[in-house]
Amino acid sequence: MGNLEGVHSDFVQLEGERRMRFHVLSAGGRAGEPVVFIHGNASSATFWQEAMISLPERFRSIAPDMRGYGLTQPMPVDATRGVRDWSDDLHALITSMNLERIHLVGWSMGGGISLQYLLDHPDVVASVTLVSTVSPYGFSGTRGEGGEPCFPDCAGAGAGGVNPEFIAQIKAQNRESGESPMLPRNVLNFTYWKPPFRAAREEDFLTSLLQTAIGDHNYPGDSVASSNWPGFAPGPSGVLNSFSPKYFNASGIVDLDSKPPVLWVRGADDQLVSNASLWDIAYLGKLGLVPGWPGDDVYPPQPMLAQIRAVLEEYQRKGGRYTEAVLADCGHSPHVEKTDKFVKVLTEHIDASQ
Repeated sequence: MGNLEGVHSDFVQLEGERRMRFHVLSAGGRAGEPVVFIHGNASSATFWQEAMISLPERFRSIAPDMRGYGLTQPMPVDATRGVRDWSDDLHALITSMNLERIHLVGWSMGGGISLQYLLDHPDVVASVTLVSTVSPYGFSGTRGEGGEPCFPDCAGAGAGGVNPEFIAQIKAQNRESGESPMLPRNVLNFTYWKPPFRAAREEDFLTSLLQTAIGDHNYPGDSVASSNWPGFAPGPSGVLNSFSPKYFNASGIVDLDSKPPVLWVRGADDQLVSNASLWDIAYLGKLGLVPGWPGDDVYPPQPMLAQIRAVLEEYQRKGGRYTEAVLADCGHSPHVEKTDKFVKVLTEHIDASQ
């Protein structure tokens, strides 16, 4: 997997409490204003390369592979800490690179990590850009704009909902094309972006997906039995449990004293983060694809977009500022599908935050 011209690849060894080896992509001059890009689940920093080299030269782009992804050391994920393992890793990396103030850009799960980092280190963050972000109340298992859990144990969220065939295909490093919707190439082309879009670097993106560390302590994580529909709840380990509502809630950003401006960028046709997400167990139950669904009164599809907007509206009401940018004819990856438009709104947002 090669890098685009202008993108540099390095390894950073962290010492001390968070001893681990990070793989980091960078572009632009070292004196530029730092923009730190955080990738999403089942991906890596390589998904940011087009955006990194398209930013004006006055910026320094930095994109790490987070733990469990890409070429960074695949350390375990303690889901009981929510996404704080990644937030702490990121802060250790930023500190080691002597970055005092950053513009933070997070995609999908990386949006959740960015929100957690904002909660943990608000004085380090000059601006935040959330790209097709996960809800501040996690993924699956909640109802209403306020993110109330459908069941106390957050049944239906977490690792138990992943199709085991998809996991098997990643383990097998399957690069084939075919009809199965669980082939990694098909998941990429039908979930990450809106068909019929095909990425010029499809093979690199597929390699990135296949580099995902698999297991109970990484992706997807473990699960526990539940007496509530659909019969499982988040376990204490792994990726999907970490941003389940059992362990993750970033709505507290509304009470921060320091509120950097937030840009929320999303594709109008995103099928993953949506009020009717094809990866939300409740929506699949409503479609009849998961038996026994107890109905809208008990377990409605998670209103992800409504939850994100409600938190950002409250953030603004309490003194912050946010902008929502919806890109037409675009799926879950605006930075890949609509790079020029994405970079334009990102640059305007950063410039306006000065």
